[in-house]
Amino acid sequence: MRKKLSSHLSPLTSYLSPSLNREGRGGSLSSHLLPLTSYLSPSLNREGWGGSSWASLLLLLFPFLFSCTNHKADDPLAATGRTQRTENLLQNLRQLADSSFLFGHQDAPMYGIGWVGDAERCDVHSVCNDFPAVIGFDLGHLELGDTVNLDGVPFSKMRQQIIRQFDRGGVVTLSWHLDNPLTGGSAWVKPDSLTQQEKQTVASVLDGGPQHEKFLTWLDRVADFINSLETPYGVRVPVIFRPWHEHTGSWFWWGQQLCTREQYVALWQLTESRLREKGVTNVLYAYSPGSESDGDAARYMERYPGDDYIDVLGTDIYCPSKWDGQQPTFQSDELTRYVERTRRQLTMICRVAREHQKVAAFTETGFQGLPKEDWWTQTLAQAVKDLPIAYVLVWRNAHDKPGHFFAPYPGQISAEDFVRFYNLPQTRFRRDVNGLYLKPTE
Repeated sequence: MRKKLSSHLSPLTSYLSPSLNREGRGGSLSSHLLPLTSYLSPSLNREGWGGSSWASLLLLLFPFLFSCTNHKADDPLAATGRTQRTENLLQNLRQLADSSFLFGHQDAPMYGIGWVGDAERCDVHSVCNDFPAVIGFDLGHLELGDTVNLDGVPFSKMRQQIIRQFDRGGVVTLSWHLDNPLTGGSAWVKPDSLTQQEKQTVASVLDGGPQHEKFLTWLDRVADFINSLETPYGVRVPVIFRPWHEHTGSWFWWGQQLCTREQYVALWQLTESRLREKGVTNVLYAYSPGSESDGDAARYMERYPGDDYIDVLGTDIYCPSKWDGQQPTFQSDELTRYVERTRRQLTMICRVAREHQKVAAFTETGFQGLPKEDWWTQTLAQAVKDLPIAYVLVWRNAHDKPGHFFAPYPGQISAEDFVRFYNLPQTRFRRDVNGLYLKPTE
């Protein structure tokens, strides 16, 4: 198993951040200490240093620490109007995709199987002793002014974990399962029994629609939250925002059968323009249809908002399984079809991303209940093998919904294979990422 001394340096982050960020050096403070790490590692490991022994290293750096604190960092804007760190993240994601991909997990530090809200806990970490390089969070119910999201996560704790992930050098993605502003229902609709009112929702929030002003208020709440993602040393945390996802299906109120192409594009453009008006400068935007285009670029790009609005091209594809109330089940041929379908779709996306100078990603996937022992190395890894994607994100491990989990936990049947997946040269977890917010090398 990979083990890096840089992981022991994360407690120093909050102390070293101001000085290092004044020099424009980005998010992962442990990454700036890598030269020191390399120098000290042999000696420290001979002395039996472990993860809890960072305090001794702190003593070595004690004089330096006094010169680094109580300063605000420089957080310059790039020519695009976004923060320079946000632009650096975009360029670094594009570069790393040529040789590896980041592993991500939704809500990883918030809850898991058998626990909720434990400090510094994560099911992935419990299995492989490392955290995901990408962590996803959902903003659903932020629009309502609630203090917790649709899955019960307090937005205050979400903010803390987003800043924590940045300080460790990791990446954050945000989805938004917002309620229906016209019907008052949830984000979800039933494709087989759509109502006329549901089909009018997107039109109702656009300029001139009866719910337009309400929707602007909802967007303003999202803008306020994203603008609040600032470290104690004054740096705005870059995030990847992925609204209006899976629109090629019809299970959300913004889906294929519920609005026209023009209305969907207008919804995207209204969203971004409003966030920009509210001073949001730390966001990359991800476009993530479902699998319906099946490798057809024209169908995939049918409702594309335009190059000026999108930074990441992704797709959401799940590996089928069923929950019988006791345990998950699957059919072997479904695994084969998942690999084939995913490869067709991602191969096309990587080509289109290259043509449009965007980042390609597998924005959402998973195998509910993980009923196959070697799914990680023999299915997921095969599905993305040799494809230049920046990250893969699997869905959440619900603590209150039996069988609804997409990452392993200790004792789960795929846990050992997940460790093998972790050790593959092409996978990157948090210890493997350094300098994602630095200016990339040529």
